[in-house]
Amino acid sequence: MNAGTEATADLRVEAQSFDFEAVFQAHYERIARVIVRVVKDPARAEELAVEVFWKLWRNPAAQGPKARGWLYRAAVRVALDELRKQSRREKYERLFGLYRRVETPEQIHVASQQQRQVRGVLTALAARQAELLLLRGDGLSYQDIAETLELNPASVGTLLSRAQQAFRKEYVKRYGKQRIPEHG
Repeated sequence: MNAGTEATADLRVEAQSFDFEAVFQAHYERIARVIVRVVKDPARAEELAVEVFWKLWRNPAAQGPKARGWLYRAAVRVALDELRKQSRREKYERLFGLYRRVETPEQIHVASQQQRQVRGVLTALAARQAELLLLRGDGLSYQDIAETLELNPASVGTLLSRAQQAFRKEYVKRYGKQRIPEHG
């Protein structure tokens, strides 16, 4: 048996001992919440959360002690991908006149405009910076963020600060020096 065959056999044994149902029960709700904070559509967030768990099921290398971090990382990435898809779709719908805005009261309009602006800025940031901001905004501690993104815990504060600065810079570049929304 060579090293590659042994590694594959080890993954199969690990996958057999991995309690997928327990991991699903323990983390599904939180993973769906992470996604819904980004996509703002609870039904779509649940679909994407199931997709994340489906990817975990199909990826024996992600199953094990680091499954929690893998799940959060995958959830943020799936949510950001969905956000980018939504942005492209809205852009093309506006171009072809398919996008119709429903009249809303002023406060709702301002809030939704601000959310679109924040989402637009998040899609323009580097993926790692957007992940850091979203995870911190979801209430994860520096230690949890470090585990999720496989970072040195001592560097999370610096990386988060840089991500916040990049967010501010991109926001001001796009929308001027109006009030920059709080993230998290």
